[in-house]
Amino acid sequence: MKRKNILAISGSTRSHSTNESILKIIAELFRESLDVQFFSIAELPHFNPDLDKEEVPLSVKSFRELINHADGILICTPEYVFSLPGALKNAIEWTVSTTVFSDKPAALIVASSMGEKAMESLNLIMKTLGAKIDGNTLLISGARAKVNKQGEMETGALAEIKALMNSFERSLTTIDNTLPVK
Repeated sequence: MKRKNILAISGSTRSHSTNESILKIIAELFRESLDVQFFSIAELPHFNPDLDKEEVPLSVKSFRELINHADGILICTPEYVFSLPGALKNAIEWTVSTTVFSDKPAALIVASSMGEKAMESLNLIMKTLGAKIDGNTLLISGARAKVNKQGEMETGALAEIKALMNSFERSLTTIDNTLPVK
């Protein structure tokens, strides 16, 4: 069976963040079936509709192409001040004028101290952009206590991650879901 190409996006720009650790754990656990590629949202300029014309910044074009060519998208983000981190919202805003998320399978993880508001916001935004979420969401409250500095995850949270990813794998289709990128 062909491995699925997954684009992993951490909502945190901090190096060695809990969210990055969770994405790395997933990449390792599912290495036989998923080819997980990471994208750093820190590379993207501030969203400016004036720049969202025919010649978008190279980093934005690359980001859009990665989304377009991925079989699925995996987002893992913290919650900042009861919302999404500004850098993640900025990255998503660069895709609004495109259709790169339309019918694209996605799994959403919010790993934070609380996280309910960020999950609500991320779910709404991704559905608005047309992503196929199919219930593939996971809220990991108290995340820092569940992932240690060695990148090992607490057993209960690990079981939840595995269940989410097994469901996400089932939702990935063999249909070519790439669309032209603006």
